[in-house]
Order: sequence, then structure tokens, then C-alpha cells
Amino acid sequence: MATAKTANGPAVGIETAASFNYYISARNIVNGEFGEDIGDVSFLRIPKGKIPTPEDRISQERWFVEVRDIADSIGDHVLGPAGNVLVFVHGYNNTPETIRDRHETLQEYLAIEGWDGIVVSYDWPCGDSTLNYLSDRSKAAETAHFLVDNGIRLIVEGQDKYKCQTNIHLLGQSTGAYVIMDAFANAQKIGDYYRKDWRVAQVAFIGADVAADSLDIDSDWCKPMFDRIMRLTNYSNGFDDVLAVSNAKRLGTSPRAGRVGLTANANPKAVNVDCSDYFARLDPDSQSVHIGTWNHSWHIGNRVWTRDFAMTLEARYDRKVLPTREERNGRLVLIDGTRPPFEAQWRKLTDPVLSELRSPSTAPEPYVPN
Repeated sequence: MATAKTANGPAVGIETAASFNYYISARNIVNGEFGEDIGDVSFLRIPKGKIPTPEDRISQERWFVEVRDIADSIGDHVLGPAGNVLVFVHGYNNTPETIRDRHETLQEYLAIEGWDGIVVSYDWPCGDSTLNYLSDRSKAAETAHFLVDNGIRLIVEGQDKYKCQTNIHLLGQSTGAYVIMDAFANAQKIGDYYRKDWRVAQVAFIGADVAADSLDIDSDWCKPMFDRIMRLTNYSNGFDDVLAVSNAKRLGTSPRAGRVGLTANANPKAVNVDCSDYFARLDPDSQSVHIGTWNHSWHIGNRVWTRDFAMTLEARYDRKVLPTREERNGRLVLIDGTRPPFEAQWRKLTDPVLSELRSPSTAPEPYVPN
């Protein structure tokens, strides 16, 4: 398999992307294992299929260089000036196995859809019980700044240091949406760093456990995020019963964005894709991958959602013309659609070389967790 090249010699081989998962962990270490409390930030390079341990730690510098090289060369096996990194932020009540399976499935399905970036997981300390909701949410708030300090900031500053252009995208699942929003709010306090001209490309929420009105144009909390991103896509599902539990824990107030969608006063950079109609007709037996609570976590491992998300990350087309969306009564809804029939020819006319290398994969069926 090909190996990317740099001015200083061989870079990380493409085979590395298929062999390792890359995490940023904010967990403590107890008896040689990662725990459920806040600890020092660790940069992990984990063999595929393995549960992370402290033995998987590598230096921050090595971690960044490997992620950058994979991102910049995964599409064409040649280290180029630009690449894509998707930082996945999980929700609460996630076991290490669940986090691993979501990470690997997300990477696998996006690759099959032709997206040529690398998935990196931000692993904040959560428990594996629904009883831990309030405790986990507190830890999410305490560790949110690590996402900017040790994730986004590292990649952005590396662009200047290594003269590369790595596009950063974020995906927040459940409480992960809260972590992302709070991370930007905390970044605003970093003075000189926040005043620099940096941007995150695409941000998406699935099953978002944040108040719908927290994404309004007049929300002070969301303003730092919208100031720094190009677009937010919120995927809502009215059948998400986990978010009904979240509502109950909050005495029934503040309907969650992942359940009811955005309000009429939402920030203009935000778009809502209502998945309710699609989900209502989705037979669980027709989907080979089930990770976590079905109504809340069906997205990762679903080919239709993955196609919509991949095309969102690519950002080639207007949000209203994606073939996986349809406008009904003034709202965008998720539908089963295929890519435009002449898309490959469009891309070939734009860049003949990359169109051949970066077309949607014809690989076998995606990874299915045991």
C-alpha cells in the first residue's frame, strides 16, 4: 500500500489509517486503565478493534503529525496541502466498547460514501449507566475546554507550523453536542488565541441533548460557536425517547434540539434535517449495525444518514438540493436518495485525477461490530 511523502522523507502510510484509531482522551488513569473521572489529556493511537489503555499513549507531536498525514493523503496516497479531520464527540452513558464501535463504524461508512478524511474521537469521561446523567453532564462541562485546547487548537496551530490546510469538522452525539457548544464558549476566554482567524468547517448534531432555543440567533451561549463555524446541521427525530428522559430530568422544560429540531428563531447558519418520517418507517432488522439505544443512536451505521452527512461534509452542493433531503411544508426531511447520476463526471471535469481516486468506494459491506 502506498506511503505518503513529505520533504523530510516518508510520512505515515495509508495503511495506518486502516489499522489504528486516533483518540484524544480526557479520562483519568486508575490501576493501569482509563477511568470514569477527569484526568490529564492523553493522545492515543489504538489498534483497530482494541479498547484504549494507557499503553496506547503517544506524544502530542507524533499524534498530530500522523493524523495530519493521514488526513492529507488518504484520498490520493500523496501528501497534499489539504485534508479533512472529523472530530467525533460521544454522548453520556457510553461504554468503551460503544465508543470504539461508533468510531470504527463512522469511519468505515463514510469511506464507503467516498468521504476521504479521518475520524478522531474526543473521549470525555462518562459512566456507563443512565443513572449517571447529571454526573456525566457535569464532567462534560468541566472537560469541554479540552476539545479546543488539545484538539481544534492543536490542528489549527499545526496548519501554520507545517504549512498545511486541514479542514476540521465536528460531530456531536447526544451530550456531545453540549460539549461542542461549551468548548466554543470556553474558547472565547482564551484571549489571543480566540482573536486569531481560525474556522471550523462543518458541525453536525445527532440526538442533540441541548435546548432547541440554545441555537437561536439571540442565544449568548451559541454565539461563539456560530462565529467560528461555516454551517451547523442538526438532525432531529421526534421519536427519540432518550431525549424525553432528558426532558424529564429537567422537569419537562427546554425541549431538546435532537427531538423537536430548531426553532423559528434559529441562527441562519443552522439547518435542521427532520428524520422523523424516515425513522418511523425504518425497520431495525433492515440495518445490520445497532450501537446503543435504537431511537437515539440509529444514525451511525445507517447508509441514508451517512450519505447525507458525507455530502454535508463535502459541502459541494446547497443544503436544499442534497438528494437525501426533501422539502415538505417548509422543512427539510431525510429521504432515501442517491447521488446525482452525473456527479462522477462533474468531479472529473473539475479535477480529473482526484475524481478517479476519491469516488465513492465499491468496497465490501462496512464493518459490523460483534
